[in-house]
Amino acid sequence: MRRRADTDAEFAEFLTARSAQLYRSAYLLTTSPHAAEDLLQTTLAKTYAAWGRVSRADDPVAYVHGVLTKAFLSERRRRSSSELPVAEPGNLGRRDRTPPASDPTDRVALMTALAQLAPLDRAVVVLRFWEDRSVAQTAADLDLSEAAVKNRSLRALRTLRELLAEPTHLRSSS
Repeated sequence: MRRRADTDAEFAEFLTARSAQLYRSAYLLTTSPHAAEDLLQTTLAKTYAAWGRVSRADDPVAYVHGVLTKAFLSERRRRSSSELPVAEPGNLGRRDRTPPASDPTDRVALMTALAQLAPLDRAVVVLRFWEDRSVAQTAADLDLSEAAVKNRSLRALRTLRELLAEPTHLRSSS
């Protein structure tokens, strides 16, 4: 029983230290605060269930980010998902945990553009440029070749530039 308490305390310490960073990554992948919370909950449940293996990994943080990314891609592939995104409801008493940005208009435009990328392209952009991972790390996390990561990031960045260069009235009509 003592061993389980130690494991739970270790997991709680990890959660306290890393949950904000994990939420930020989930938010960037999903582009929705509610979907990010769901993704983070799924990731943490999987991490807790495998905590013995996770805590022994060379880099537990990278391991959990890999779980988060794979959970995101798995959910996007699942055809049985029947949830449809709707307009954001009111605050519902929760504190806003979205990442701060210098200009809210820019953040909204960027999140809208990210949402238009294919899930795998979005994951490549988030891992490479928000998480500042190398091509090799991103390739390993997504089970892609390094050439595929480079190709996808090039294509995704080009698409983002095009989407962000469009006037706002054109972006909402397409």
